[in-house]
Amino acid sequence: MRYFTLLALSAALVAGTAFADDPAKPAAAPAPTKAPHGAKVFFDGLKSGATVGQDLTVKFGAKGIAIKPSAENAPNSCHHHLLIDVADLPPGNAPIPNDATHKHYGKGQTEDTIHLAPGDHTLQLDCADAAHMQFNPPLVSKKITVHVK
Repeated sequence: MRYFTLLALSAALVAGTAFADDPAKPAAAPAPTKAPHGAKVFFDGLKSGATVGQDLTVKFGAKGIAIKPSAENAPNSCHHHLLIDVADLPPGNAPIPNDATHKHYGKGQTEDTIHLAPGDHTLQLDCADAAHMQFNPPLVSKKITVHVK
């Protein structure tokens, strides 16, 4: 009986080890990066409540942190993401999505011309590390609302 118990325990340990090395199992998210103290991101020249055209040039500002391409993975740097009509920030334990409402600027861009349908829209900047992960706490601008004519 003792032999079978040891055999079962050995099999369980091997199975657990095999599962831990299983490439199909998602890897644990890296620990969140802390932004430099006092760092800020903001819209340069665009105010909440502004009436704008459908093709809107948005300029991204930053203070206390360098804007760099994500491929550089430089310390004390980030790259912008523009959140369009997003109610809540993306989860902090996964990369920021890349879709129509979460625009990535991983080449270090500091402005873009976006096309918006007529009506009210919210815009918010979310600066992230080289892995497109939010800082802890998130380094975001104030959310603004623009009216598109």
